[in-house]
Amino acid sequence: QVHLVESGGGSVQAGDSLTLSCVVSERGQNYIGWFRQAPGKEREYVGIITAGGDTDYADSVKGRFGISRDNAKDTVYLQMNRLTPEDTAVYYCGRFYFGRYDRVSNYDAWGQGVQVTVSS
Repeated sequence: QVHLVESGGGSVQAGDSLTLSCVVSERGQNYIGWFRQAPGKEREYVGIITAGGDTDYADSVKGRFGISRDNAKDTVYLQMNRLTPEDTAVYYCGRFYFGRYDRVSNYDAWGQGVQVTVSS
């Protein structure tokens, strides 16, 4: 059973940057996605990194967020730049297994989530 653990959340000001980490207990060929969930809203796709290092992003974060991975550390990173209050949410990493990247149901394991709060 794979486990994912996020870290790096916190409270920042608008315009700041923040990097989240996701440690994955499974080493190997996995695709790891990032989602976020704001209060009262559904979980929203942020982006994904494939086993080969290719990335895909939601339009709402394209150009501001970047996903990378360090396979030696079994860790995937979400670098978030030029943050706005609209980025405030709980951020989750998940292991993708099939189908469309932006569907929550296509991920079979999730971390516990980490809070990111951006104030204006």
